[in-house]
Amino acid sequence: MKKIAVLLVSTLLLMSLNGCGNYSSSYKAVAFVHSNDSDSAFMSFYSFEGRMVFKLKSSAEGDLKYTARLESGSAAVYYDIYGTKQELFSISGGEEIDSHGGYVEAGTVYIIVETDGACQNGEFRFSAGK
Repeated sequence: MKKIAVLLVSTLLLMSLNGCGNYSSSYKAVAFVHSNDSDSAFMSFYSFEGRMVFKLKSSAEGDLKYTARLESGSAAVYYDIYGTKQELFSISGGEEIDSHGGYVEAGTVYIIVETDGACQNGEFRFSAGK
C-alpha cells in the first residue's frame, strides 16, 4: 500500500513540474554550443534550425544587450517578461548586430531565438539589464 501511495505522489509531483516553463527549446543543430547563466546567455553553431529558449534574471530595470551574427538563413529573436512575447530583433544571412533594446524590469526574462529554416555559422549573445 505504501508503494502505491509513494508512486501516486511521485507521479503527481512530476506532472506538476512538467508545466513550469512558459517556452521550450526544440531544434536540430550541428556543432552547437550554448550556455545560460543567471544574467547572460550565448549560443554558437555551424547549423541550427528551430527554437532555443534562454531564461535570464534581470536584477534591475534596463535594456537587454545583444550581439548576433549569421552567415546564412534568417532568425527572429523575441523576449518575454510578464507573459508578453515581443520581437527584440531579426537577422538575415551576412548581417552582424551589436545593440541593446527591449525594456525589462527586475525579474525573469525569456529570450527566444527562432529560425525560418536552417541557419549556418551563427552566434548570439545576450545579457540582462543591471
